[in-house]
Amino acid sequence: MTYTAPLADMRFALREVAGLQQISALPGYEHATDDTVDAVLEEAAKLAGNGLAPLNRDGDKVGAKLENGVVRTAPGFAGIYKEFVEGGWNSLPFDPEFGGQGMPWLLAATVQEMWQAANMGFGLVLLLNQGAIDAIHHHGSADQKSTFLPRMISGEWTGTMNLTEPQAGSDLAQLKSRAVKNGDHYLVTGQKIFITYGEHDMAENIVHLVLARTPDAPAGVRGISLFIVPKFLVGADGKLAARNDLRCVSLEHKLGIHASPTCVMSFGDDGGAVGYLVGEEGRGLSYMFTMMNNARLSVGIQGLAIAERAYQQAAAFAKQRVQSKDDGSDKAQPVSIVHHADVRRMLMTMRAQIEAMRALGYYTAAGIDGALKHPDRGAAKKIQDRVDLLIPIVKAWFTDLGNEIASTGVQIHGGMGFIEETGAAQHLRDARILPIYEGTNGIQARDLVGRKVAKDGGETMLALVAEMRSTAEELKAAPGDDLAAIRTALEAAADALEDATKWVAQSVKADLVAALAGSVPFLRLAGTALGGWLLARSALAAQAKLAGRDGDPDFLEAKVVTARFYAEVILPPALAQLGPLKAAGRTVFALSEAQL
Repeated sequence: MTYTAPLADMRFALREVAGLQQISALPGYEHATDDTVDAVLEEAAKLAGNGLAPLNRDGDKVGAKLENGVVRTAPGFAGIYKEFVEGGWNSLPFDPEFGGQGMPWLLAATVQEMWQAANMGFGLVLLLNQGAIDAIHHHGSADQKSTFLPRMISGEWTGTMNLTEPQAGSDLAQLKSRAVKNGDHYLVTGQKIFITYGEHDMAENIVHLVLARTPDAPAGVRGISLFIVPKFLVGADGKLAARNDLRCVSLEHKLGIHASPTCVMSFGDDGGAVGYLVGEEGRGLSYMFTMMNNARLSVGIQGLAIAERAYQQAAAFAKQRVQSKDDGSDKAQPVSIVHHADVRRMLMTMRAQIEAMRALGYYTAAGIDGALKHPDRGAAKKIQDRVDLLIPIVKAWFTDLGNEIASTGVQIHGGMGFIEETGAAQHLRDARILPIYEGTNGIQARDLVGRKVAKDGGETMLALVAEMRSTAEELKAAPGDDLAAIRTALEAAADALEDATKWVAQSVKADLVAALAGSVPFLRLAGTALGGWLLARSALAAQAKLAGRDGDPDFLEAKVVTARFYAEVILPPALAQLGPLKAAGRTVFALSEAQL
């Protein structure tokens, strides 16, 4: 159950794919020098490997427990969280005006991968706090920012997101929680479910962001407002005052992430919880989407992280598990299973998909930095449009792969993988929530097709296709069979993604149901194709470094080989999704409800 951050691969993805040098040159990021970034990565890797990873197994076995209204986190969690706060880890990407370090989101995403891979049950408290900070920073009043942000950024206080109610899963139009104005605040009543770290013992205050309706609000999502509802009220002097009227009434019993308390929260049992309106009434959902978009990128990173953790464990097991003779040798003695062809195929599949995810995840995080800091606001707008397009792909494609890769990890362990003591099963159980929370992956696909592609007729996606073709042109001038094979596959991927994008853009207008029926295959195709594109760029960079004797040749050669494996083994089945995504619209309603 050990974890070692893959620092060499992370650095390569940061610099050669995501463009760390260009991000560091943006106004406000000048302090993100190579030396500083490397120092942050090294220290984060130590904390992840030596601090968080050893707590992961006990966190799963013991879990969080509700005792007399207080949630007790798993052994060691409170101590390691204190270490996080004292080390300033919570503040990494946030505004220095409120105590943040102002580092790029690209670096924050890289560090976040380490936290989530080492201990996802713990990492969720960091993820939710990050999103809450982002929402208040973008939409809160000056007083709300000064009151809540410094301590949330430091990590002294943590934040949550309260959307879901028992009768309203993803359909937020059905929300019933109420907020009645009472002087300078509102009184909030209602129940929320599935609230991650809604109650815990690691921080002195918990700042809940709660969606609720005011009495005269219209029906539907336009009647939803957003409120800050802290566990403890805050006095004029900034000190904690009375306990607010809210409580955790139960914890969910879950398949995985046992260490993360998933709470049922009750607001206003004794008259109403004091809440403070964020922005304007009726705009709560749009404000909450700031937090949700932040969280969706982070959940995608969780998919990458759990895949990396499962891969590391499977590779280590394959190298030490001795079973059967080597089919490629005349010798009869048994060998470790890493010598067997199908085990190597599974490991290579895991590795190639992880590297593709890491490349696309870091590329997207770099886009957030570009949109925030680029001095040309027109250019920044285009970068933001690209980020908006990529977020649902990162969330859904990464988390689907996280499940598949964790399952493959169990398969490599064989029967031992089905036994809890090896730990492989925990990765699969933990990964299973990822395609569900922060918007199911079907909702992500609907967002990609019905909003992002429909908004501009597919122009933003087709601009990415043009960059794929540009990379293919660069590959033409590069020597070697590996890069030639990668180029051929990349050209096919660009053709397929272009065809699919044009079909979606047309179908959204002509037959929305048909477009939505093909939305999940389209998202899968887009993610796999874009991942292949960025691995092709990685291969080009690695080949150039090999030619210049710049770096570890074994590492660089592995980059090229992995990109070729992805191009020849992973890409072709994904490109075959082009037919099914078109056919789904014709057949998905062919059977009646009763026949289904």
